[in-house]
Amino acid sequence: MNIELLSIDLSNYCSKQCTFCYNHSTREGNTLWKPQEVIDFASDCIVHGVKAVSLGGGEPFEYEGVFEVIDDLYPKCYLSVTSNGLPLENPQIWKMLTGHKPDKIHITIHQPDNEAEVNRVERQVQRIASIGIKPGLNLLVGANRVVQAKNVYERMSKVLSSDQIILVPQRFSNTPKPRQLANVAGGKPFQSPSCLLNCQRPTNFCSVSWDKKVNSCSFAPCKVPLQTLDYVGLVDALKNVNWNSCQTS
Repeated sequence: MNIELLSIDLSNYCSKQCTFCYNHSTREGNTLWKPQEVIDFASDCIVHGVKAVSLGGGEPFEYEGVFEVIDDLYPKCYLSVTSNGLPLENPQIWKMLTGHKPDKIHITIHQPDNEAEVNRVERQVQRIASIGIKPGLNLLVGANRVVQAKNVYERMSKVLSSDQIILVPQRFSNTPKPRQLANVAGGKPFQSPSCLLNCQRPTNFCSVSWDKKVNSCSFAPCKVPLQTLDYVGLVDALKNVNWNSCQTS
């Protein structure tokens, strides 16, 4: 087992509260990870070969202590954060970000048919780039919004390169076909989760949920609790995972 990419969901609290969220995040969501626990756990995993850490949620910029985590992990690995972008409209949060920078921030567009959301995210990715953070876009694609997603993809391709845009098929319903995602990208090469064509268990990626459970995919069911918050605990939990596709659970 050679884990190089580690995703950590800091909480399942998110004020946006999307109904399709894989993390089931809500405005009443919970937090079990303490900032120092995240730091110690991720740091031990980095010592044992993890090269990149991604912070998610819930909404990570609504997690108390996120900048403490960023400051500690940034020098140790490639550090990215996935956000809905809404907290970055808060002047205090933005000011903190300018002094506590990860390597990359992915902003997600959940509703490509929502002009206000698209306008906000377009502005935010440009603003993020202006302070020296690499921006990225996660574009959620539902089977019923392929045309709208294609329009957004074309628009965002004018401010981001194709390697900065990830097409994310909506789960667990309204899931588009691979051909539909190709249509969104105009038939050109695009980025999407590796399971787009065939569900296979990743060999170098691991997802750790807000309640300190582990699986090889963020969407996969049957996550196994960490017995210890370190790399050994991570590997032991992965060994006990009963792998199953999110589409058949």
